[in-house]
Amino acid sequence: MAKGKRGGFGGGGMPGGMQGGMGGMMKQIQKMQEDMVAAQEALEKETVEVSVGGGAVKVLISGHQRVQSITINKEMIDLDDDEWLTDLQELVMLCVNQAIEQSQEMSARRMEGITGGLGDNPLLSGLLGG
Repeated sequence: MAKGKRGGFGGGGMPGGMQGGMGGMMKQIQKMQEDMVAAQEALEKETVEVSVGGGAVKVLISGHQRVQSITINKEMIDLDDDEWLTDLQELVMLCVNQAIEQSQEMSARRMEGITGGLGDNPLLSGLLGG
């Protein structure tokens, strides 16, 4: 073995300056965690509004998938039609489901912008709080 060389890593440290790289990676992960917390707080205040049935039913939902309001336009309801109640129930269900889907998509886009898709990595998702 040549003088001053230990196992080919030069001085017994980690190969290729990995110690500094790990510290940098941990800082990046910590920054991502902070950004994710801020994004989650913002999503709580952000909303999506969905309308179905030509405006008969509107749902306002937060980025945390919490329904804020459901509005039914009474001018669009035919109270003399016995089937309208069934139609209205279906419209409310459809509107709520669409609102949830759009809210989830908004949240996923926000998180992907922070993690760059790293949250899908099982190794890193635990570190990122996923």
